Formats: sequence, structure tokens, C-alpha cells
Amino acid sequence: MAIKLSQANLALLSPLVQIPRYDRRHIGQGIVHIGVGGFHRAHQTVYTEELFKRGQDLQWGFCGAGLLPHDARMRDVLRSQDCLYTLVERDTHGDSARVVGSITEFLFAPDEREAVIEKMAAPATRIVSMTITEGGYYVQGSSGKFDAQHPDIQHDLAHPKVPQGSFGFLLEALDRRRKRGQAPFTLLSCDNIQGNGNVLQTMLLAFAELRDPTLANWMATNCLFPNSMVDRITPATTDEHRALVRDTFSIDDGWPVMTETFKQWVIEDQFVQGRPAWETVGAQLTDNVLPYEKMKLRLLNASHQALCYIGMLFGYEFAHQTMEDAQIRALVQHMMDHEVTPILPPVPGINLEEYKATLIERFANPAIRDQLSRIGIYGSSGIPKFVLPTIEEALKSGGSITLLSFTIACWFRYLNGRDEAGNEIQMKDPAAPRLRQIAVAAGSDPTPLLAVREIFSEELARSPQFVQQVREFLHSFYDQGARATLAEVLRRCT
Repeated sequence: MAIKLSQANLALLSPLVQIPRYDRRHIGQGIVHIGVGGFHRAHQTVYTEELFKRGQDLQWGFCGAGLLPHDARMRDVLRSQDCLYTLVERDTHGDSARVVGSITEFLFAPDEREAVIEKMAAPATRIVSMTITEGGYYVQGSSGKFDAQHPDIQHDLAHPKVPQGSFGFLLEALDRRRKRGQAPFTLLSCDNIQGNGNVLQTMLLAFAELRDPTLANWMATNCLFPNSMVDRITPATTDEHRALVRDTFSIDDGWPVMTETFKQWVIEDQFVQGRPAWETVGAQLTDNVLPYEKMKLRLLNASHQALCYIGMLFGYEFAHQTMEDAQIRALVQHMMDHEVTPILPPVPGINLEEYKATLIERFANPAIRDQLSRIGIYGSSGIPKFVLPTIEEALKSGGSITLLSFTIACWFRYLNGRDEAGNEIQMKDPAAPRLRQIAVAAGSDPTPLLAVREIFSEELARSPQFVQQVREFLHSFYDQGARATLAEVLRRCT
């Protein structure tokens, strides 16, 4: 019989499962984290758990904050389990499980707005971290400007004391700290955005300026926004995963997390009121995150985009299936080697050839079962951050953009909504309904999608070389099919 996961039942779990052996009653809540999804629970909390396991830095526990209506389910599950959850690391050698205890409270903002604000404003809170996805920073498409007209922003400007967006909560908490004479908390972005701390700083200060220039000035003088690079492939939790945890480890867990054995965290060492000693448990503290960010975003995340859409057009469901397809594997390898690597700066302490080999191995890991539909969520927000910057730099330097352009054309074909066999494709990107309408109407003409300024800059959309390549490949997708188009593009590149 599976044992319901809770603090009281930890001692009853199988000895095969690692459990927190520190006293969770002594864990502080020095960090509030916004966006308690699978990635956060596979990454930042695990580094912190390792510290607690050593008896270090017990004041740096997490209070999770869910701001969106669908976070109610996470609230219900975590509270029913004393904020414990099972983390399963998977590779070809098997599965290993541990129970993570570094989250000690979860607040659900739609019902507990004041509690969330006061938790952030509390003197004990010294870091507010976030995984709010690439689309959560209110960046206005290809212009890179602050989207002041976003409904969340407009609401929170009109009702600053009762915010509903992440930025509104941050500003109200910071304003209360300012008025109380307290130091601010450090704002730590853990999202896949190049210069994520810089982006957060720019967008949040722009919002603060609209709300209250005095607050904006105080923040500009006192707040710190360290950049960070995060990496760990973490598929969305499914009922199959819940059954695995129940059947293999005899744990009844409403929201376990599946992940790979690999993890990486590079952090700019700028914190207002201290931080956990994450560097003692594998994180890398540095004064320049940029080379690591560019390496990861443009090799891993861009490769994810490259394999994702062609994989779904072929009818595949998981990332490892794409790596079993010799043509898709060649697509990813050649794009990394010949189009991305030549314009990457040196990365201290990293051998890029070994890093790329590790990526192929990670993508091919059949135990992870990373859903292509999960990767595809990030098309409208990820393509501009993971793929387009490399295209823009390659155009300026005279480098090849053949496979990068193929990836864009492939995304356009995917937005039609049906795979090669005519089956409906599951599309979870928030912008998918609008983009699909454009794609269906445009067919093999890429011009209407290239005119979407939230994604493509006017300069890129007018580049003869880029537009011509995307147009050629998109025509081929419709005229010759995805398999023949991929075969042709590989023939050109080898």
C-alpha cells in the first residue's frame, strides 16, 4: 500500500527513498519564490535541500507563492503534504527518489493577497526569486520595451494595493519595505532569458516609474537583480508519473517531480542581504553570467526548438524519440556545430564540444520522456530569445543561418495545427490561437507571421537572406512534406 506523503509519515517510507533528516521546524523562510512549478522544485529547492542536509543555512527555506488561479491545485496538494514532494531523478541506469523539504509554506495569492504581500515585506525575507516563464516579464515583443498596456499592468497601476500580476506584488511589497525603513530583498530571476536579472530590473523599474517615481528612485539606488543561468530538463508531471511514484516507491504524492540527473546553476554574486552558500553544493557564483547564458540558451534551448516542431510534425510525442530519428539528430548536431558555436564567446571552464555531446545525451534520455508539447509552449516567447538572436548575429558576421531558418519555417508549418498525417497537434503556447489563425490563412507565405512584431523585428523581417530561406523551406513543407524538406536541408549542409 502506498503511504500518503506527509511529515508524520516520513519514517514509514522505504529506505530506498532519501528523506529530510533535519528538523524542518527550525527552517526559516528567507526566500519567497513566485511560480512553484516543476522546474523550481527540481532545481533551486534541491540546491537548498543539499545545504539543509548538511545542517547549513537553515534560515534560507522557501515560502512558495502562487499568483494564478490554476495555482490553487498546487496549494491544495502541497498543503495536504506539509509542502513535501517526491523528486525522481531518471536516467538509463534507473530511477532514484528523494523527498524534498526545503519549501515550508505555500500561499495562494487570489485568496491570500495580503498574506503574500506581507510575506515579501517581512524583514525575514531577504530574497524573492521567480520562475514566471519568459512571457512573464512584460517585454513588448521585438522592441524590448516595457509593455505598459498589458492588462495586469493597467490593473495594478489603478489598484496598487490589490495587485494581481507578479510585478504588482513585487512593487507593493518593496514600497512597504521602503516606507518602513527596511532594506529591500534581492530579486532573483531564474527564468530562461539572457540577462534575466537585467531584464527584470529594466521592466520593473519602468513599471515603478509609472506607479511612483520616488519608489523607482529608491529601487534604482538600493535593489539588486543578479543574473542567473539555470538548467535542468524537467517534464510536466503526468498521472503516469504519479503512478510510478506510487508503484515503484510506495508513495502517494499528488504532485511529484521527474527530472534528469544533470543540473546547473550559474549565479551573479550580487545580493543585498546575503544568500545561501549555494556554491558549496554545486552552483557556480561568478561576476559574469553572460557567456554561460548564451551557451545554454543558444545551444540547449534553441536545439529544443529545432527538434520540437519537426518532431511533432513527424508525429513524435517525446524528445528522446526525435534523437532516435537520425535526420533530426543530424539537424540538431549540425546546427549546434556550424551555426551556433561559431558566434559564441569563450565560456570559462567549459569545453563546448563536451557540453554539446552532453546535450545530445540528455535529449536522448528515454527515461525522462520530455513532452514535445511542453517544449512547444515556448514558441512565441522562446523563439525570440533562443533562436532569433543567433540569426541576427550570424547575418551581421556572414555566418550560415540555413538550419536556423529551417527551424523558423518548421515552426510556421507547425502553427498550421496538423502533423504530416493530418492529426491535430496539441498546442499549449498561450499565443497559439492567434498565431494559428494567421498561419492557416497564410499557408506557404511566411510574410504574415514575419509581420508579428511581438516576435520578429522589422529589421529581421526585411532581411532578404532570412526571408528567402524561410520562404523556400515553408513552400517545401507544403509542397514536398516535412520529411523531404528535412532531407533536402541536410543534403545542403553536409
